[in-house]
Amino acid sequence: MELKNIILEKECKIAIVTINRPKALNSINSEILKELDIVIDELCEDKEILAVILTGTGKAFVAGADISEMENLNSDEGRRFGILGNKVFRMLENMGKPVIAAVNGFALGGGCELSMACDIRIASSKAKFGQPEVGLGITPGFGGTQRLPRLVGEGMAKELIFSGKVIDAQEALRIGLVNKVVEPEQLMDEVKTLANTMAAQAPIAVKLSKAAISRGMQCDIDSGISYEAEVFAQCFSTEDQKEGMAAFIDKRDKCFKNR
Repeated sequence: MELKNIILEKECKIAIVTINRPKALNSINSEILKELDIVIDELCEDKEILAVILTGTGKAFVAGADISEMENLNSDEGRRFGILGNKVFRMLENMGKPVIAAVNGFALGGGCELSMACDIRIASSKAKFGQPEVGLGITPGFGGTQRLPRLVGEGMAKELIFSGKVIDAQEALRIGLVNKVVEPEQLMDEVKTLANTMAAQAPIAVKLSKAAISRGMQCDIDSGISYEAEVFAQCFSTEDQKEGMAAFIDKRDKCFKNR
C-alpha cells in the first residue's frame, strides 16, 4: 500500500513517522489508520530501528478523528471504526521499542489518544491537548477513557473528558500528561536527542523493561514483581548483558548487538 498520508524517515537507529495531512490538521481517518498499521508493522520487524518518533506536519500533531468520515456512521460502522483505531494504537503501544510523541501542535480527541499510546510525550509550548468528544455527542473511542486516567488520575481524566475542555502544554505538564515542554524550534532536536539516547542502550533490556512496565500497570504489584523477576532473568541469557557489564568493569565504551 502506497503511503499517502504518512511520511516515514529513518535516521540511523531511529525512525520518524510524520502524519502528513495538513489541510485537515492531520485528522485521522480510516486510510491513515491503515497506513499506520503498515508502518508500525514494518518498524516492529526492522531490527536496525531501536526508537521511534511520532509527529505531525504543520500546526497540528493530530487534531482529532475525521468528523466528516464519522458524521453519518451508524452504530455498527462506529464500532468498526473504533475497533480499527484501538487495534492500531495498541500495536503502537505494544511495540518492543520506545515510541516518543513529538507533539508540535493540536493533539485533540484521537490525536490526544494517539499521543497517549506512545511511551513518552514531549510537547511544543504551542501544543494543545484535550478530549472534546462529548461536545460532538460521542465518547472518546480510541482508548481515551482508559489511558487518560492511567496517566493523570481518575478525577482529572473525568474533568477533562466530561467538560471537553482543551488545555495548553504547561497544564498538560502540570497534570503529568506530558514529560517535558520545549520551544517549537527545539522540539525535534530535543526528541531526537532522547530517542538516540534510548537507542544507544541494550535493545533487549529496553524492550523487556517496557514490557514489564506495561504488564505491571495492568495487574497487582506482586504479579508485576513476579513478571519483573522473569524479564530480569532473561537478560542474563543475552550477549548484551555480558557486553554491558564487561564494558562497565573495563571502563570502555559498550557495543550492544541486540542479542
